[in-house]
Amino acid sequence: MIEAAKRLDTVQEYYFSKKLREVRQLTLAGKPIIQMGIGSPDLQPPSEVLEAISSSLTDASAHKYQSYQGLPELRDAIASFYKNKFKVDVNPENEILPLMGSKEGIMHISMAFLNEGDEVLIPNPGYPTYTSVSKLVGANPVYYNLNEASNWQPNFEELEEQDLSKIKIMWVNYPHMPTGTNPLEDTFKKLVAFGKKHQILIINDNPYSFILNDAPKSILEVDGAKEIALELNSLSKTFNMAGWRVGMVLGNQDFINQILKVKSNMDSGMFYGIQKGAVKALQLGNDWFNKQNKIYEERRDLIFQLADKLNCTYSKNSTGLFVWAKIPEGKKSEEVTDSILYDKDIFITPGTVFGSQGEGYIRFSLCVTSEIIKEAISRL
Repeated sequence: MIEAAKRLDTVQEYYFSKKLREVRQLTLAGKPIIQMGIGSPDLQPPSEVLEAISSSLTDASAHKYQSYQGLPELRDAIASFYKNKFKVDVNPENEILPLMGSKEGIMHISMAFLNEGDEVLIPNPGYPTYTSVSKLVGANPVYYNLNEASNWQPNFEELEEQDLSKIKIMWVNYPHMPTGTNPLEDTFKKLVAFGKKHQILIINDNPYSFILNDAPKSILEVDGAKEIALELNSLSKTFNMAGWRVGMVLGNQDFINQILKVKSNMDSGMFYGIQKGAVKALQLGNDWFNKQNKIYEERRDLIFQLADKLNCTYSKNSTGLFVWAKIPEGKKSEEVTDSILYDKDIFITPGTVFGSQGEGYIRFSLCVTSEIIKEAISRL
């Protein structure tokens, strides 16, 4: 027998990979499953983007290996986007690295900066990939709790009481997934100060800024942030391009160069046409965002009705592609979602997927048409 690497003993198959197999089996068995579990946009990318990729296919360079750092015009477009949307100046020559999705960036950053035995601060609740990637590179996850009472913001007093001597990286994610919470006015400032004080690399994972959000923010807006912080971003949610796998990491030249050392050994560049489409997406005006958010507002209002049917409570100010809802006291998240799946043929995500602080909550995706949400409401 050929044994698997010991690092695989530290992780489990991703929840959605496993659960979606079960959901597919139920569908194949004839169950009319309504899928409200994952945030995979069902809307189309902008038509201009589709035209850009289509028209690029006959370009002389279209089918060659591409630069590990992406097309210069893509980096320029990212820099202009950050300047226009966040008032953040980044040098397209050396402070931007395009990625094949920001999930890839989580692995690249971890491989670039973590040694075996280092520790990583991870939000609870938070994106499960932060934990699994940390374990795969031999680092140890250390969770910091977020809760509704503190509006899902880090508790810096609690963090200061911890032994931080081995902490190398801190993952943050605002607007926060799964709760949809924005950072408070001073959260990013406190994070930058905390990182500098303890020499911890702060990484904000920021793919949801423009969905149902009137005040998009970047951690790089904070003075001196580039000295200690990186930001990940993605076109997946903002422009309905999840399957295209286009992301980016932004930060100072030294950090970017270390990540590039990993990335350049892991792939051979992003497909030319996808980069050309990404350039066009990043150049779109506010009409695109307004149009998308009008659709998501309608869906969110219906999801609120669905949550009411389940006697849940929720914030009406949440942003992003999800509604995070608190279930009635005394009930367990997975018991509630499994009951709804088996009895009503509706798949909703239990909050425990995102950590122990997710117990007592469930998460609805907005990547479902209004008609389907109305059908779910009628089933309840």
